[in-house]
Amino acid sequence: MDVKFSHIGICVSDLERSVRFYCEGLGFELVQSHTVGQEFGRLMELDDVVLQSRFVSRDGISVELLHFDSPGHSGEPERRPMNQLGITHLSLRVGDLDAVAHVIESLGGTVLGGTRTTFGSSDALDFVYCTDPDGVRIELMHIPG
Repeated sequence: MDVKFSHIGICVSDLERSVRFYCEGLGFELVQSHTVGQEFGRLMELDDVVLQSRFVSRDGISVELLHFDSPGHSGEPERRPMNQLGITHLSLRVGDLDAVAHVIESLGGTVLGGTRTTFGSSDALDFVYCTDPDGVRIELMHIPG
């Protein structure tokens, strides 16, 4: 079977803020920009589609940030429960968890301090959940070595 991973799509409320968050905050690189129209309406199951698409990439993984000019976005910028069916989170290995968490907050994300979980003492495994500005859950994990 000839199947290869392509990308993950995330609907965003403010495209420039999200590009900045993922590029400046999480080290992604902006690699493609597109304006998409009604030619994709059937695929997306939406009428009168006009959207801006920005592909950001790092470590061989691409994320497509989608901002719908028409018909707009729906839903609230809230993180989903971990046990809700569907994609639960993005996960990133980091060298300095506190430094990355600080940058996330400075760019409009949220650090969920109550989720911080550490195992061990000197070479500790350290995890915390954060969200992007639209509530997408992001796991930061520091794993020494």
